[in-house]
Amino acid sequence: MSQEIPYKIYLSEDEIPTAWYNLRADMKKKPAPLLNPATLKPLTAEELSVVFCRDLVEQELDDTTRFIAIPDEIRNFYKMYRPSPVVRAYCLEKMLGTPAEIYYKFEGNNTSGSHKLNSAIAQAYYAKKQGLKGVTTETGAGQWGTALSMASAYFGLDCRVYMVKCSYEQKPFRREVMRTYGASITPSPSNTTEIGRKILAEFPGTTGSLGCAISEAVEVATHTEGYRYVLGSVLNQVLLHQSVIGLEAKAALDKYGVKPDIIIGCAGGGSNLGGLIAPFMGEKLRGENDYRFIAVEPASCPSFTRGKYAYDFCDTGKICPLAKMYTLGNGFIPSASHAGGLRFHGMTTTLSELYAQGMMEAVAVEQTSVFEAATQFARVEGILPAPESSHAIRVAIDEALKCKETGEKKKILFGLTGTGYFDLVAYEKFNNGEMGDYIPTDEDIKKGWATMPNVDL
Repeated sequence: MSQEIPYKIYLSEDEIPTAWYNLRADMKKKPAPLLNPATLKPLTAEELSVVFCRDLVEQELDDTTRFIAIPDEIRNFYKMYRPSPVVRAYCLEKMLGTPAEIYYKFEGNNTSGSHKLNSAIAQAYYAKKQGLKGVTTETGAGQWGTALSMASAYFGLDCRVYMVKCSYEQKPFRREVMRTYGASITPSPSNTTEIGRKILAEFPGTTGSLGCAISEAVEVATHTEGYRYVLGSVLNQVLLHQSVIGLEAKAALDKYGVKPDIIIGCAGGGSNLGGLIAPFMGEKLRGENDYRFIAVEPASCPSFTRGKYAYDFCDTGKICPLAKMYTLGNGFIPSASHAGGLRFHGMTTTLSELYAQGMMEAVAVEQTSVFEAATQFARVEGILPAPESSHAIRVAIDEALKCKETGEKKKILFGLTGTGYFDLVAYEKFNNGEMGDYIPTDEDIKKGWATMPNVDL
């Protein structure tokens, strides 16, 4: 075992990025614009400002500025838990007997347990700067809700979270962390909103989805004075904030002359994957370097691998803008999967366009195989990974085993976006042999597509 590269590669505090990287600036063909569902015309800054903070709208619409400065207040907050390490998975390599080098960027070293805090603190900062009273949002597994509750408490904002019902029931302690930071939590869909009541009437007994929770959070934000809606994934502004992950990863690996051949990330809405690959994809787009990018999604919610690339609503209640993305349809209600953060019916427009251009690959994996990989990883690397991150671990192990067969010494980088200490109900089911795999039928997906608008642009 070579010790030339340490187990953990740390940057200094002074090396935390001073600017976010806007991947869209290097895309020759830009992501399709968000559309007003009433007019089918691109949304203006004025229209978006009814829902989002002004500065965030500016970031959302900017597809030409390559670097956007990180305000000092945000960067100082980052110093509480950043820079985060790149870890050489020596023990995993040894256990697999692979000649491949495996690295992971660990984003779970904060109370939210995930990468979500990188964008939450930015969005809370801009809400406070605008003089708002509070923010509303949705959360799936709970990492985003936890991160936003932390960020809101830091800036003295009220925080109202709509949590996907199955996650609300499976993860009571995640709820309590959010409440400890002062947030109010409502299981979604609920009877507290007009859209929630409509969804419950149409889908009695539903376990909910991120699309449902988004609808409720947007309704409350747009009907409550002094509030705006904030989102933890999917939007371009979120991928921008999460670029700190990839910028730090690349800077750390550059110190040791390591150029990854394969970069892997789990994909739900796209925030963690987009943040990890951003600077590497930028090099590929500019023709400076080549990399193989793999998006890993659950077989139970396979937006990339089985979805349509078309305009669709971002929410089940059909009150949000239309986005051109790989989608299973806004009416698709995924199973009560334990990877709650990967249950969105669509994928961010930026990654969708890159996937359509053939700049990246996608693979769907089943839940039991994901937890097998999570267990293997935990036993040798000492971290209990979140179910979402474990999708990336699954494929990283698969690629490393391919190298074992071929003798290739490839360098693999994946994103370990969070810890699984609030996911012990899922681990219990796996350990008891009670976990199964759900794969939607073609008929299930067609039902989701049936709710999509007929937009041919």
